Parts: sequence; structure tokens; C-alpha cells
Amino acid sequence: MSLQRRRERYILIHMWKMDNGAAPLMERTIFYSNQRLGRRANVPTPPIDAQGAVKTKFFDSFAIKAARLWNKLPKKVNIAEDLNQFKILLGQWLNQFPDNPPVTGYTTQNSNSILDWALEVQTKGGRVE
Repeated sequence: MSLQRRRERYILIHMWKMDNGAAPLMERTIFYSNQRLGRRANVPTPPIDAQGAVKTKFFDSFAIKAARLWNKLPKKVNIAEDLNQFKILLGQWLNQFPDNPPVTGYTTQNSNSILDWALEVQTKGGRVE
């Protein structure tokens, strides 16, 4: 498993812990239930008058990336009540995406992020489940 995939997996596990009270909630992190999609995280919006560099850092922050990753999870994964069950379901879900980390000097299909792979599957008419 690539470093990037491990990092994203850790972020999702930490989000599960925050949602289930095993880790403190970060400021501006709000979870809510959706009948069709399961547990969702609110993705904060940047200040309207922020400069471009500030917005870039804002979108690269943990709070934004974590919420966007969490919202890609299917309902059967994000409603898991036990941490070990969540890890198993998360592993099964992550295994459906190729793990092709970028190599210096070579062009890549995408950044290898779950966000990019999920978008690629959706643009080809598939579903991320």
C-alpha cells in the first residue's frame, strides 16, 4: 500500500473515531445523518474575501480533505458501529481502487488519491460502492 493510500486510510479511521466519540471533534467538523447516504461530514467553505493562496491552503487542510474523503465512503462502510468492523469494510472498499503512486519522471493517470479514483469511476458511468 502506498504512503498516500495509507495516509488517506488513516484520515478515514480518524474521522470514524471523531464521529463515534473516540477522538475529539475538530473545530468546524460537523457530522450529520442522511437516510440514503449514511453518515456525512459537512465540508466547510472558505472565507469569501480570502486571497488565492489562502484558499489553496484552506482546501489542502486536514478538515477539508478529511470531510471530502469521508463523504466518498458508501453507507455500508460509514455506518459501521465497531472500529474493527469499520477497518475491514474500509479495506474492502479501498481495494477496489488501483494503487498506482506517482513515480518521479513519469506521467500518471491521476494523483492516486481516493478522491481522484472515485471521480474517474463516476465519470465513466460507474458507481463507487
